[in-house]
Amino acid sequence: MQLEDYFDFQRPDDIRLKGTRVGIETILYDFIHRALTPEEIANTYTSLTLEQVYATILYYLHNKEAVSTYIADWLEWSHRMQEEQRRNPPPVVIKLRKMIAERDVMKKAQVKE
Repeated sequence: MQLEDYFDFQRPDDIRLKGTRVGIETILYDFIHRALTPEEIANTYTSLTLEQVYATILYYLHNKEAVSTYIADWLEWSHRMQEEQRRNPPPVVIKLRKMIAERDVMKKAQVKE
């Protein structure tokens, strides 16, 4: 079995573990940025095997420059999407924020009584 056989290369910016909806960025972010062990990652994502986690890390180590660029692009896209959602939240988020604000006002009014 080749290392690449573990992955589904859907697009240049979308590499997933074969048979799952999990992108390599999910595993690598936990490994690189959160310093989780492969075992901790496999326990977090129950649809993955420990072998798949190790294969992803090995793929990263064998293709460090390209995968680092892939992760950097993903992080940039993620930050842009978070900012977009912050500026233009979905209606459900607006409704939840309003409910929380109303609840807080009621709690403050109860404390004053």
